[in-house]
Amino acid sequence: MDRTSIATAGMPLAHAKAAVIMLHGRGASAGDMLSLVELLGQPDMAYLAPQAPGASWYPYSFLEPIARNEPALSQALATVDGVLAHLSEHGLPPDRVVLLGFSQGGCLALEYTARHARRYGGAVGLSAGLIGPPGTPRNYAGTLAGTPVFIGCSDVDFHIPLARVHESTEVLRRLGGDVTERIYPGLGHTINDDEIAHVRRILAAAVAADAA
Repeated sequence: MDRTSIATAGMPLAHAKAAVIMLHGRGASAGDMLSLVELLGQPDMAYLAPQAPGASWYPYSFLEPIARNEPALSQALATVDGVLAHLSEHGLPPDRVVLLGFSQGGCLALEYTARHARRYGGAVGLSAGLIGPPGTPRNYAGTLAGTPVFIGCSDVDFHIPLARVHESTEVLRRLGGDVTERIYPGLGHTINDDEIAHVRRILAAAVAADAA
């Protein structure tokens, strides 16, 4: 993993009680995700935001056949793997790490969580859903073991079909996630204060778990 492509904020890893991997949307940047740090309000956390090549994690819609988004999708998933390994090397295992993404990055965060089901500090998909066309098999292995998961989306998001949000919630619950789904009437493709409040609670719990 090229660690120079990761923007950071918050507590240095040597002193952080937990960490957040922040995955940006298509056409956006790592810096855009780090702009949320002040709103999230957890100074004891390390925030790591990898930058996608060309500002996109994969070239086509998340609803396209998975093969059409390869090899970029596998490379994006490997980037998350690499950041998690980097954090583990610094004493922050997955159960002290929250995966958080918006839009394309949110889809990546949820798909990674499902494909690598284990106990995380949390997983958050904002305006997001699991990747693949309708009818994609969701026979993921492993268990999330009570991982807190938050999925928030508008009911009229022009990128994310509402049915995919519901499907993603059901799949992650079957995998053992403690999933909270929130649908916001008429919101559009953006992040609202209620979503930030839910994320803050997940991050606070991840920090508190370090002291338990």
